[in-house]
Amino acid sequence: MIGIIDYGSGNLGSVVNACRFLRLPARVIAAPDAAADCRALLLPGVGAFGDCLARLRAAGFEPLCREWIAADRPFLGVCVGLQALFEGSEESPDVPGLGILRGRVRRLASGPGLKVPQMGWNRVRQRRPDCPLFAGVADGAFFYFVHAFYADPADPTAVLGSTRHGVEYASAVGRGRCFAVQFHPEKSQAAGLRVLANFGRLAAGEGEGGVCG
Repeated sequence: MIGIIDYGSGNLGSVVNACRFLRLPARVIAAPDAAADCRALLLPGVGAFGDCLARLRAAGFEPLCREWIAADRPFLGVCVGLQALFEGSEESPDVPGLGILRGRVRRLASGPGLKVPQMGWNRVRQRRPDCPLFAGVADGAFFYFVHAFYADPADPTAVLGSTRHGVEYASAVGRGRCFAVQFHPEKSQAAGLRVLANFGRLAAGEGEGGVCG
């Protein structure tokens, strides 16, 4: 069972629908104790970094996320769910992130031909061919993005995929069985559904040797 964390800052409907389409066992959990029988957690996120972290903490999910990742259980962050794993963000300088991964979240710079936020399709270049999240996904496949900030990891080995929008930034990161993506797999058609299906395999205990970092 995949627990989709509901802390008031995620696009739950499209994630639930994608899991249902893939026939992945998943349900929305609104409290930490509801994760007791889950084998994996999915942390979505939409909106400002500071608001998302405040809601996550108010709902009591911070200890669960920390303990879950420390135990190397399957975890997937999406969009702001990726950014939350880092130490902090330029969007909300006074709000600490979870600090699971070292580094900070920075604002995309606008310029000629570059709109911020980035909204639409862009390529993801895979940086770790052994990453189970991208199994069966072509290198350079297009995914759907909506964001104005990006993660800047301090540890380059945490970068699983990168995308260019003015700068080359980490669009997928991970360590062990903790993964996170800046794009929205639930809105990224076949490539995104494959990423979710791969995470479902990890949640089911398949491919146990496939970890990152």
